[in-house]
Amino acid sequence: MPKQTSTPLLSAVKLTCIREERLLFDELSVEINAGDIVQVEGPNGSGKTSLLRILSGLSQPYDGQVHYKNQAIHHCREEYQQNLLYFGHLAGVKGEMTAEENLDFNLALHGNKTTETLAYLAKVNLAGFEDSLASHLSAGQHRRIALARLYQSNAPIWILDEPFTAIDKQGVASLEKLFSAHAERGGCVILTTHQDLISIKPEQIKKITLDYSYDSTFD
Repeated sequence: MPKQTSTPLLSAVKLTCIREERLLFDELSVEINAGDIVQVEGPNGSGKTSLLRILSGLSQPYDGQVHYKNQAIHHCREEYQQNLLYFGHLAGVKGEMTAEENLDFNLALHGNKTTETLAYLAKVNLAGFEDSLASHLSAGQHRRIALARLYQSNAPIWILDEPFTAIDKQGVASLEKLFSAHAERGGCVILTTHQDLISIKPEQIKKITLDYSYDSTFD
């Protein structure tokens, strides 16, 4: 892993989140550095997705701030978004486009090359579906199209909500390898998942644990 610098890539400062009059977490502070792989864990409803959306700038906390390189993200929103890849529950796939066209569109939108689209689709188990309209594909296959963007993303910060959904064991291993490589290049990965990260060394993984007792920890 790269040597950590004194300035974290991403940090949360005393975040408090309330949803539907329920306190999910309170005064949660974390620092995420280049080379970190951070797994957010906890039972359903504990605030995992809410935390990822706050870190990505898509939702506002009840209190606290998110910083990108020690600057509040609302002061550098454009720069932050250029350095962030967020993968949520909605895949953002257009039904009138094929799988290949969707990936080409997403890659071009973020300024990436589209010359290896078929190879990226194969890595997420969509070989043979390149010419299929997305409207004819399942929700799980939509998520795989979106995940294929990771293989050419230049963004240092990846925030991923349940990226392994609808991915087989071989695909999960491939993604874990990709996460490790991204961290070694100086990026960071923050993800939620209900399963263990098998291919990543335990010492590479930090964990944020959310629970119903409103006690959130960061290891």
